[in-house]
Amino acid sequence: MKYNFDQIIDRRGTYCTQWDYIKDRFGEEDLLPFSISDTDFMVPWPIRKKLLEVVEHGIYGYSRWNHEEFKGAVAGYFADRHKVLVSPDWVVYSPSVLYSIAVLFRLLSREHDRVLVFEPMYDAFYHVIKDNNREMVPLRLIPENGRYEIDFIRFENLVKECRIFLLCSPHNPTGRVWTTDEMDRMVELCRKHQVTIISDEIHSDVILTDRKHCPILKYGNQYDQLYLVSSASKTFNTPGLIGSYCVLPDKGIRDPFISRMRNRDFLNSVSLMGMHAMMTGYGECMDYADQLCTYIRGNMKELSIFVEKELADTGVRFRMPEATYLAWIDMSRVGADSGAIQNALVHEGKVGIMPGKVYGDENYLRMNLGCPRGKLMEGLERMKRAMEKLSLI
Repeated sequence: MKYNFDQIIDRRGTYCTQWDYIKDRFGEEDLLPFSISDTDFMVPWPIRKKLLEVVEHGIYGYSRWNHEEFKGAVAGYFADRHKVLVSPDWVVYSPSVLYSIAVLFRLLSREHDRVLVFEPMYDAFYHVIKDNNREMVPLRLIPENGRYEIDFIRFENLVKECRIFLLCSPHNPTGRVWTTDEMDRMVELCRKHQVTIISDEIHSDVILTDRKHCPILKYGNQYDQLYLVSSASKTFNTPGLIGSYCVLPDKGIRDPFISRMRNRDFLNSVSLMGMHAMMTGYGECMDYADQLCTYIRGNMKELSIFVEKELADTGVRFRMPEATYLAWIDMSRVGADSGAIQNALVHEGKVGIMPGKVYGDENYLRMNLGCPRGKLMEGLERMKRAMEKLSLI
């Protein structure tokens, strides 16, 4: 393998959210963290090389994103990776995916309009809906044999009363890759009831099965109320460099988005480092993304084997996800509530794993497997110790 994902890099003392501020999430220090969704992997060399060149230049003044190199990098990525044609004119810089969603809410809906979203869900979705004075309409996904399914009868009953459908594709935290049939039905029902779709596709490079990710933009010829938000930061581990993008085919939305970002929120100046990281990543590092998927697949397999051999008697269950480096671990048969499980993990195992109730299901844990295998195996041994202690209480 060209890239060394086994390399252990000490992130402590770097103001790292996952490592240095773990007490903020779990109330204790000195835990082994598997929490926020960045990775412990070194950024690929072509990106580091480009950043070194930018740093060596010595001037980091105001910079612009509205040029062919930035927009063309995104368009080229969609053409090469997903076989979807995107006009560079549709591409707009944004400081973050959540900022994009918030602005699109304000442009595409009114206060108190309803927003449909699948539950469990990425926890920031709760906040971006509530804090923009929209009404959240959750649709609970149905777990069947460890795989989550959509109740399409209920989907239509709910979506027809909504203004926006906020889709996470692939899905965080369950790891679902929506099938073409599921995407067809979601888009058709939204078209039927004239509901706008905003699709967050930030995890779309980390696919762990043979199933292909289906970008919402593939449906652009069938329905015109489709907007995609994403970033290269999950793929290349660059969230600290700041930067994301939207694909907004509708000029009537694209121009107001840019105007609001520039003239009301004053966030239009691009992060110089973030811009170069994305352009270089999409242009030179997709082999890294492929090898990342292979490594994460191996981590998921190790977790599955460990649960089956070492944790099955404690009631822990796990099925490998179809995408993302986030493991969604079933704790419903452990025989203890979420609080007791967290207490055991933190105080007995000294390991920080996110409680599922953060995402809308207290019967699960969300464990970040974007890490070297040595760290993962140490974390699993700590989890085992916690579960064994819990069973004695």
